[in-house]
Amino acid sequence: MAGKKKYTIQDIAKELNTTSSTVSRALQNNPRISAKMRKAVQELAALHNYQPDFRASSLRKGSGRTIGVLVPKIDRHFFSTVLSGIEEVAAESHYHVLICQSFESYEKETELVRNLMFGKADGLIASISIETTQAPHFEQLIAKGLPLVFFDRVWEPLNASKVVIDDYAGACMAMEHLIARGCKRIAHLAGPQHINVYQNRTKGFYDTMKKHQLEVDKKLVFPNVITRDTGRQAMLQILKQEQLPDAIFSSGDYSALGAILCAREAGVRIPEDMAVTGFANEPWDSFVDPPLTSIDQHAFEIGKQAATLLIQQIESNKSAFVPRTLTLTPELIIRKSSLK
Repeated sequence: MAGKKKYTIQDIAKELNTTSSTVSRALQNNPRISAKMRKAVQELAALHNYQPDFRASSLRKGSGRTIGVLVPKIDRHFFSTVLSGIEEVAAESHYHVLICQSFESYEKETELVRNLMFGKADGLIASISIETTQAPHFEQLIAKGLPLVFFDRVWEPLNASKVVIDDYAGACMAMEHLIARGCKRIAHLAGPQHINVYQNRTKGFYDTMKKHQLEVDKKLVFPNVITRDTGRQAMLQILKQEQLPDAIFSSGDYSALGAILCAREAGVRIPEDMAVTGFANEPWDSFVDPPLTSIDQHAFEIGKQAATLLIQQIESNKSAFVPRTLTLTPELIIRKSSLK
């Protein structure tokens, strides 16, 4: 039995008595096309489950050899450094890089991914937003054959290539360091647990405490603390405890900074009274008072590996390409904040 004929732009144009170019523009929400026509085209496309052939579209537009990169925020040192690694490899292979920011918004992320399906990129490198708890938009990309590589914050269930550091090992490194300095009552500033990187860092915290037979005080574990302000708020709660912790392991440097500044205002000495470690090795870690011990994530190398994987997938036989996960080893950078 012959397969069902694929529904095309030409079919939409014929049904609406218009041109293929008008339909193409309407599908991309081009303001040159009337709102009425855009609505009619998009409703008809949805009715027939029409999806564009992004490869053919790229060839027609002469806009091939473009890599899309989707990051939560470009103003974070980690993400900007990853982008530098991506751009180095892309330039060597004569690809352009199209950078998009989700601004930690699931809605914005889905919109950007949808746009990339309309021929603006040959493949996508992505790190998901904090709000992302489902991934039909990424599933759709893979179903349509668009090469996809996740990095750092990845969507675990999806069969796509991934480039990550060993966040669990990084957390264990930080915790072993604190315990070796004599710390026993350790607080944890945790990130959102539906995000793989924060989940693995928190697991490292609990497992290392258990390994050393140290009790975890649940009142000293704070979820969803990844900004300077939430780090400050967590420290305010810590300062209300009858017994203060002798250390803090934070899942990020910004929350660690907020905690340190708040502690200093309250007269708590870092590291004499309370040691602190972060995660990310931000450039300002060396200049904060005291300098912050942190985990380096090798962001530039993550970017290079992600771009290499994506270009390999773009240029290979898609049906023969097997997605794979690359896991890099993090590094503990010891500074004064943890030297109790």
